[in-house]
Amino acid sequence: MYGLFILLIVKPIFNLLVLITAILPGHNFGLAIILFTIVIYTLMWPLVKKQLHQTKRMRELQPLLKKIKQDTKGDRQKESKMVMELYKEQGVSPFGTIGTLIVRFIILIGLYLGLQRIIKDPREIVNFSYDWLNNLPWLKEVAADIGRFDETLLGFIDLTQAAIGPEGFYLPAMLLVLGSAFAQYKQTVQLLPKMEDGRGLRQILKQAGSGQSADAMEVNAATGRLMSILLPFIVVIFTVQLASALSLYWLVGGLISYLQQARILGQDQTELVAMADASVKPAKAKVISKASKTTKASVASTPTASSASAVEGEVLPPPNTHKSKRNKKSSKKSKRGRR
Repeated sequence: MYGLFILLIVKPIFNLLVLITAILPGHNFGLAIILFTIVIYTLMWPLVKKQLHQTKRMRELQPLLKKIKQDTKGDRQKESKMVMELYKEQGVSPFGTIGTLIVRFIILIGLYLGLQRIIKDPREIVNFSYDWLNNLPWLKEVAADIGRFDETLLGFIDLTQAAIGPEGFYLPAMLLVLGSAFAQYKQTVQLLPKMEDGRGLRQILKQAGSGQSADAMEVNAATGRLMSILLPFIVVIFTVQLASALSLYWLVGGLISYLQQARILGQDQTELVAMADASVKPAKAKVISKASKTTKASVASTPTASSASAVEGEVLPPPNTHKSKRNKKSSKKSKRGRR
């Protein structure tokens, strides 16, 4: 299984990075990693765009989810059923982000294993490359003299060194680690739902322990806020002892993700309406149908139908003209009888 992962994932990722390094003017490894990250995130854009649209739709549905919570009055089974029906009507999948996360994780592991080969033995940049890549002029030069391989970022940061490694503390690598952690924090916070009255997870759990019911949306928001703090620490712990090349990839990827999220989450509603139009219209039709039935029933059952219809925007039918004509005829006959 591991050999298959190396063959299908690690080797293609490694060779794409080598190809970019070989054709890049100056053949700088740091710039190659930056371009490699841009290429990867560009290829993933359709999948990321779909995920972000799902995220935005989830944020827009927060008022409706809160209304369902109020209407069901603690009935968890009914609430869950109504929420799933709403998701289905609106074309929203609560697990739509998992696919993108899995793809990113696989690429990250593949890049890490590829970089480890170069760190342990720089000649792997030739030995682990495809045969047709070894025919490129730069690969031939590196094969003849491995010292021609520039593993730095523009000569300032040795990307094979870790922030804390056998050589000791390396400040330039630590700056990359802290930068990647900050980028992770910003992109996580950007995706959190907006809740003005949100409580902390500790407060929610404390009140739940005393018998009070916890709002699922509020729990999710509190968990998201907690993860926005924990994830940067996890990034630091994970990358502080790894080659700074991985931190550079994480930093550039985090900045690209932040810009992509800002574009989707901050754009006008027109594109989202066009994408969700097919699923939103049936839901609106059901709501309008139910509202009209309720309004007509209330108009028919109340003596002040004209005022009720004015409030709801309904137009009452004209008065019964046949009855009014009969009343006029009977009044004329009574007047003639008196005469």
